[in-house]
Amino acid sequence: MTKHYGTTAAVQELSFDVAPGAVTGFLGPNGSGKSTTLRMIMGLDAPDAGEALVHGRPYAELAWPLREVGALLEARAYHPGRSAYRHLAALAAGGGIPRRRVDEVLSTVGLTEVAHKRAGTFSLGMSQRLGIAAALLGEPGVLLFDEPVNGLDPEGVRWIRDLMKSLAAEGRTVLVSSHLISEMALTAEHLVVIGQGRLLADTTVAALTADGNSLEEAFFRLTSDSATYRGHTAPSQGSNR
Repeated sequence: MTKHYGTTAAVQELSFDVAPGAVTGFLGPNGSGKSTTLRMIMGLDAPDAGEALVHGRPYAELAWPLREVGALLEARAYHPGRSAYRHLAALAAGGGIPRRRVDEVLSTVGLTEVAHKRAGTFSLGMSQRLGIAAALLGEPGVLLFDEPVNGLDPEGVRWIRDLMKSLAAEGRTVLVSSHLISEMALTAEHLVVIGQGRLLADTTVAALTADGNSLEEAFFRLTSDSATYRGHTAPSQGSNR
């Protein structure tokens, strides 16, 4: 895919697949095009060229989108006057999802006790948990998370790490965007690294660190000298592009 905003190229001829059964880390410096890419996958922005496909179809063509793709793109994407419960209940009603799932996902993310409080009073960390609950609501096979640990305390960071891994272990496709290299070293098995909107690496964590460097060192060298480190790129596997 390619995407320009005016004369600025946000994403340039970017192509990769995300396979089920593993957490794929989507890494890049701030401003490298990660959020733009996720927005194009979700049909919120239209690419100038290319396309994003989920199970071979654009997001807009999915019959029941919430049942196929769950996404956390912005923590506070809810009406501040609604309670967490009512926010999720409205999503469930619109997506043809059983109401019982509201209580289930609230329990999963640890918000049961505050389910009937106005979401506008939530901290950033609680808002992240509510966004994750919304993503999980339809029990989708594909999950996209943009900087999911923002605002979480150390316990919350460990919780989201374990959640991502458990979702992948269930055979789901999990793509996690982050600029926190150390966290991705603990969470992801596969990595897609971009810089200035271009693909720099599409490989495993093990392969990227096989020369003995830490993931932080490998990432720095990739993003500072992409021409030298294009050799780390490798074809990925899977069907969700």
